[in-house]
Amino acid sequence: MTAPCREQVKHDYPDRPDGRSPVRRVALRARCHDVRMTDPQAPDAAETGERIEVSRIVRADPAAVFALLTDPQGHVAIDSSGMLMGADGERVTAAGDTFVVHMDREALGDVPLGEYDVTVTIGDFEQDRLISWSVLGKVRPQIGHVYGYRLTPVEGGTEVVSFYDWSDIHPEWRARGIFPVISEASLKATLGILARTVAPYRRADHS
Repeated sequence: MTAPCREQVKHDYPDRPDGRSPVRRVALRARCHDVRMTDPQAPDAAETGERIEVSRIVRADPAAVFALLTDPQGHVAIDSSGMLMGADGERVTAAGDTFVVHMDREALGDVPLGEYDVTVTIGDFEQDRLISWSVLGKVRPQIGHVYGYRLTPVEGGTEVVSFYDWSDIHPEWRARGIFPVISEASLKATLGILARTVAPYRRADHS
């Protein structure tokens, strides 16, 4: 069976009424050439517009970046949302490890939660390559969104990809239509702070 000719379509959503930055979501479709159709499969999060990925090159090796991301205090240090106030726990070393983050939702102003704690549980863990986690907080039902980083060594440092995936959130939260709660701009800003943290600016590197 051959797929019909369709162009890739991009959807640019306007500013949301709650004041958060617009998020560009991309729905991928078959390109304008014959494509052999395979058995139906569930679309991935990128295809359904339920995942954001941003990337940049950082002037540090993957081990240095990964060390920051496995340290609970590192998450607080690079947060650009203003919600992470502190953390308790040891450096994570495997999937299933946890630590506690002290939050203040006032920074977003979207939900009247005030100060609260969440438990971060590591999902994917590949040394110096991949880390992801879910967040268990005070709200019920639990949300089910996932954050993470993917690291690739490149000339001069590391390509760092930050991703935020809400494709498996609880149906009750999906029905509220408030996702993503973290904008693409916020993820990019966090990458900027990460780069500054693991590789402080040196004029010699930019001359």
